[in-house]
Amino acid sequence: MSRRVYIETYGCQMNVADTELMFGVLLREGFERSDTPDDADVMLVNTCAVRDNAEQRVVGRVGELQRHKRAGDVLGVVGCMAQRLGSRLLEQVPRLDLVAGPDAYRNLPELLAQAAAGQRRADTDFRAWEHYEDVPPVRDAGPTQFVTVQRGCDYKCTFCIVPYTRGPERSRRLEDVVAEVRGLIARGASEVTLLGQTVNSYNDGTADFADLLRAVGAVDGLGRLRFTSPYPTDFTPCVIEAMATVPAVCEHVHLPAQSGSNAVLKRMLRRYTREQYLDVMAQLRAAMPGITFTTDLIVGFPGETEAQFQETLSLVTTADFDDAYTFKYSVREGTPAERIRDHVADDIASDRLARLVEAVRENARRKNVGRVGEVHEVLVERPAKRGDLMLARTRANLSVLVPLGPDTVGQYHRVQLTGTTGLTFMGAPHRPQLAVL
Repeated sequence: MSRRVYIETYGCQMNVADTELMFGVLLREGFERSDTPDDADVMLVNTCAVRDNAEQRVVGRVGELQRHKRAGDVLGVVGCMAQRLGSRLLEQVPRLDLVAGPDAYRNLPELLAQAAAGQRRADTDFRAWEHYEDVPPVRDAGPTQFVTVQRGCDYKCTFCIVPYTRGPERSRRLEDVVAEVRGLIARGASEVTLLGQTVNSYNDGTADFADLLRAVGAVDGLGRLRFTSPYPTDFTPCVIEAMATVPAVCEHVHLPAQSGSNAVLKRMLRRYTREQYLDVMAQLRAAMPGITFTTDLIVGFPGETEAQFQETLSLVTTADFDDAYTFKYSVREGTPAERIRDHVADDIASDRLARLVEAVRENARRKNVGRVGEVHEVLVERPAKRGDLMLARTRANLSVLVPLGPDTVGQYHRVQLTGTTGLTFMGAPHRPQLAVL
């Protein structure tokens, strides 16, 4: 009898792609996919380890999933949190059967069989050669898809756990990425997002990121090409030229800044200054008029003074971000920042986060109000969560709610932005008026 597997995913797009990969590994070995833990024989939680609150959510969720366990069932934690804690998780959660890091997914069928037989297992070995090229991911159908082009990271910023959970940086071969994209387009996808921890440092030994953009952008039928997340100083002139000249590349970059203070950036071991970061933005704006920028910003990093926080606050308007993901620093065991003294008190960090969020929202609101009346091409992605509207997205990554039917998923339409809530737009189909002769 086939075993049914349920996977719950937390964290970044890389984890979403890894869940698709795990389904690919398991389904070809005779497992069946379950959309609920109620009837699953295997329950896996794919985890994030970037912040402590993400890990605490997982611990709570694993506790909830335990009530679904029957004799012979397997409950496992996979992904970055599993890699970070390893067998310690088995000690902390008595009814947990399996812990597997991102490089162990190929071994899941064997690990699950052993766990079902009563052997609690942990596999967190790094395998620098592992790209899972022979494993076709099992994806939900849709016009937008993720393609992992790079695994791991070599930068080792002092606050970041990723190099210790994902291992060293390695890139897939360009021809393998192109082949995967061709397959996605043949199955109905129109937009592809290339994924990597520092995606624009991609290099397979022969081709760099500029080569990759040109090769993927040339795939017949690809309408849009995005990527995330790049590192600011890896935008070489060749990469910027490729972005500007490959028609499929969208006019949006998520460009993590982390801080607007040079002193904080130095303690973070970020390899750029505020001035260099802003210069990269200027180069991209000059090459791609109309480009939009989102970013990541951290407050409360050890040693951050009020004056240094004010530099981050001012970066929001100086860089003129369209939106930002904002975070309060969370110490990660095993990272260099754990050893930095002078931690910021939690109440001070919370106050700074609230002020930063307000500044980001105000800047986004100002910019978006100014966009009302513009006409954009949108790709219809899915039904909106509320009402009878559809969620669509512009090339510049603006979310637009439009009055179209469910049969328009995957279609391109020109819409006029008729209003905004501050972050999301309302739009109406645009029908150009005929000139009066």
